[in-house]
Amino acid sequence: MSQCKNCQTRLEDAYCQTCGQRNVDLERPIWSLIGDILKETFELDGRSAITVKTLFLNPGMLTCEFLAGRRRTYTSPLRLYLVISISFFILVAWVARGGVLLEPGQSAGIDAAVQARFLADDLPRLMFILLPIFALLMKIVYLNRLYFDHLIFSLHLHSAAYIILAMVIPLEELANRNIFLMMLQIFLFVYFLAYFVMAVRRVYRSDWLAVAFKSLVVLFAYMIVVSVVIENTSNFMIIAD
Repeated sequence: MSQCKNCQTRLEDAYCQTCGQRNVDLERPIWSLIGDILKETFELDGRSAITVKTLFLNPGMLTCEFLAGRRRTYTSPLRLYLVISISFFILVAWVARGGVLLEPGQSAGIDAAVQARFLADDLPRLMFILLPIFALLMKIVYLNRLYFDHLIFSLHLHSAAYIILAMVIPLEELANRNIFLMMLQIFLFVYFLAYFVMAVRRVYRSDWLAVAFKSLVVLFAYMIVVSVVIENTSNFMIIAD
């Protein structure tokens, strides 16, 4: 029987009954260790597939399940957001470095590098800070719900939005020359709007007219907040450089 490497207690289970440390064998092939690290960090197990499937096929259900206390089947909202957002910003920074997102007249060298740095370093932090702002906007239009409920909804909605944007943004340059790709972008944009309304409808249980109106108001207000924050941050970075 092995001993705990932390307190030398004889182990009878995967965790030490004295200090609580997990019994992990590090003397293994590197790929096995990397796999365990990824699983522990990103929870890459059966729950991940179920969570992503539920996220898209049933808008708002993840939030309802979490708030109802049925949480064991799904990845936690914060972990889901972190994994998806990190992956998303890595992708868009890579796309930006290739000059795909540049405006006419911008340099494919300097401007692309600055844009990629902003997308990789600054925007992820800004969006994480803006999550509570979105939740606050939802609180304003749905005062009878706890602010915590809105935060969970915000995490799930942003996770879905990042996945949809990850499909839209890489097509930006090609869509200008291909009508099929342009129509695909439009479809994904309309899908997100419909997704947002359906998610609000399921979580907040309002009638369709009220849901559609409140959803558009919140989305419009949030887009203004995001645009102002990003614009001011970009200008500050230019002055600082």
